[in-house]
Amino acid sequence: MNYFSSDFKLGILGGGQLGKMLLFDTRKFDIQTYVLDPSEEAPSRIACNKFFQGDLMDFETVYNFGKQVDVLTFEIELVNLEALIKLEEEGLKVYPSPKTLQLIQNKGIQKDFYSQNNIPTAAHTRFEDLHALQKAVELEEILIPFIWKCTEFGYDGNGVKVIRATSDFENLPNVECIAEDMIPFKNELAVIVCRNPSGEIKTYPVVEMEFHPEANQVEYVICPARIDDKVAENARAIALNVSEKFNHVGLLAVEMFQTEDDKILVNEVAPRPHNSGHYSIEASFTSQFENHLRAILDLPLGNTDSKVAGVMVNLVGSEGFSGDVVYQNIETILGWNGVTPHIYGKKQTRPFRKMGHVTIVNQDMNEARRIAEDVKNTIKVISLIERLNN
Repeated sequence: MNYFSSDFKLGILGGGQLGKMLLFDTRKFDIQTYVLDPSEEAPSRIACNKFFQGDLMDFETVYNFGKQVDVLTFEIELVNLEALIKLEEEGLKVYPSPKTLQLIQNKGIQKDFYSQNNIPTAAHTRFEDLHALQKAVELEEILIPFIWKCTEFGYDGNGVKVIRATSDFENLPNVECIAEDMIPFKNELAVIVCRNPSGEIKTYPVVEMEFHPEANQVEYVICPARIDDKVAENARAIALNVSEKFNHVGLLAVEMFQTEDDKILVNEVAPRPHNSGHYSIEASFTSQFENHLRAILDLPLGNTDSKVAGVMVNLVGSEGFSGDVVYQNIETILGWNGVTPHIYGKKQTRPFRKMGHVTIVNQDMNEARRIAEDVKNTIKVISLIERLNN
C-alpha cells in the first residue's frame, strides 16, 4: 500500500500531546491523518488533516470514526474496546490489537496476566471494590502498608495511593482495585519495545525515571539509565518477553522496578508512545513516534540507538496556579545549548497538569543531568492572572 502523498488515511483515537507529537512524523512523511478527541481544543487539532470531536468511550462514535480510515491506532488506552473489536472483525487493521488492549486496559487483568505468564512482578490481590479491600484489611488478610491502585481510568499518578494507615482510605473511590506489595527498590526503569506485524522487533535503551514525591509523576527521564550493564541487559530481555507474551504491534512501554538486590519486576505497561520515550525526539536516531508509525504501517523499523545522552524534564502546572497558561522564563532556557522545549498546546494550566517537556542533550550525562536541574528550577508553568498580580 502507498502511504505517502496518497489517499491512505491513518486514524488516531485521542488528540492529546502524544498524538500531536506523532503527527509531526505523519507530516514529515505526508501521511493523511484523521483524529478523534472529546475536546474541541485538543492539541492534535492543529496538525491533522481532519479532526472529529467525540467521546472515545462511546461505541457508535469510535466505530463510525474507524469506518473512515484504513489503519487505526490510539494514543490513550481509555477507548471503547467493543468498537475496536468489531472494526477488527470487519477487516480494519487496528494496532495495537484490541486483544492486546483487552489485557492492558484493566490493571487488575494486566497484573494477573503477568502472574499467569511467569513475568516477574509485585505480589497483588484484586478486589471488586474498596469496601471488599477494607474488609480484608480488617481481617488482616492484607497488611498495611501497601499500594492501592484503581484498575481503570488511572493516569499520570492518579488512581495510585500508598496506604500507610486505615485513614488513608478516606476519599478513595469505591471501585474495583488492587492491593500491591510495596517493593523496596533503588530505581524505576523503563524499556520501550517496538514491533511491526512482520515480526521485526527492537528495543530502546533502558531509561531511568525520577518521580515527584507528591504528585507521583515522572519529573526526569534519563537515558541511558545509570545502572550496571548486566541489569540493563536483563531489563531489555524481560521487556522483550513481555512484548512477546502480549503479541503487540506498535510501541509497548514497559515500566519496571530495580530492586535493592538488582532483580527486575514489571510494574505496568502502556501500548503506545510514552512519557519515558520523549527524550528520543532529540537524542535518538529514530524517535519513538516515528517508530510507532513505522511499526503500525509494517515499515522497516528505525535505529533505536541514542546519538547522545538525553534527559527529559516534564513541565507541569505549578502548585497554586490555575487558568490561562504562561511559561515563565522560557526565553532563558531557549538560550542554553542542547535544550529543546516542547509545548503541548493546552491553554489552561492547573497544578501538576502535564503542559510540556524539555529535552537536554549532551555528550556528558552528568552535565545533561545538571542542566536538567537548572531547567526545572528556571522555567515555571503558571497562570496569566496570578502573574499579573505579582
